[in-house]
Amino acid sequence: MRFAHVVPPESGGPRLAVVLGDEAVIVERLFAGAPRTLEELIAGGDELLARVRDAADRGPRHPLDSMRYASAVLAPPVILAIGLNYAAHSSELGLKTDSTPTVFVLWPNSLAGHDHTTAWPRSLSESVDYEAELGVIIGTPAKDVSPEDALAHVWGYTVVNDITARDIQYSEAQWSRCKSFDGFTPTGPFVVTADEVPDPQDLHIWTVLDGTTLQDATTGQMVRPVATLISHLSRSATLLAGTLISTGSPGGAGYSRDPQVFLRDRSTVTVGIDGIGALTTHCRILD
Repeated sequence: MRFAHVVPPESGGPRLAVVLGDEAVIVERLFAGAPRTLEELIAGGDELLARVRDAADRGPRHPLDSMRYASAVLAPPVILAIGLNYAAHSSELGLKTDSTPTVFVLWPNSLAGHDHTTAWPRSLSESVDYEAELGVIIGTPAKDVSPEDALAHVWGYTVVNDITARDIQYSEAQWSRCKSFDGFTPTGPFVVTADEVPDPQDLHIWTVLDGTTLQDATTGQMVRPVATLISHLSRSATLLAGTLISTGSPGGAGYSRDPQVFLRDRSTVTVGIDGIGALTTHCRILD
């Protein structure tokens, strides 16, 4: 099943919608007490999801192209990001893949939706890069889970662009700030429930910047697969329902190219994962 946060023409803020082809069904209009956000739907467990699934076909449909998108997740308990999880990306950045995952936190102000414009001051960075990533959304709390049991805790998957100011990344010991400018974590457009993705390690992942394909890989190239990441993270802290994990980016980053390729004023970058969605961001650099 496919969901999105959309902003209807009459506005009123983001609303959770079931996506059926090129149409949307606003979930809160399906029955009394229906969830308004993905976080509310996840909190309701399997029973609420089943009720939404049963009611969706009977709800009024609206064309998706009449709506704007909000971030695929609105208020996750935390956004955990994994660095250096594809060998090609680690190598091209001149960084070593450690024996344990590189983990950092992204700030909630960085969340943005599909087709939004992300802007940043030229004075802060002119070395801003793209990173296509598979986003994993936790559905039930996970604590000390084994890799064999880890995927049972996944509610769904989305697409993340982990936008990064490379000059700041290489000048500071931590990576949160360089990846957490306003709008630097676009997500979406869709969240696909876990039953629609039988193997998260068998997905085509790609980036197109201004019409040129710059990343073209598969999630099977991850150094540590999704199940291993969830298991590792759950050892030290309970992964709460709604947590977003961004699982790392494949090779092809602009920083490593000769000449280097960065996001420029009026660039358009689309990151995508086949079967989940294609997420577009428009870029503006402010003087």
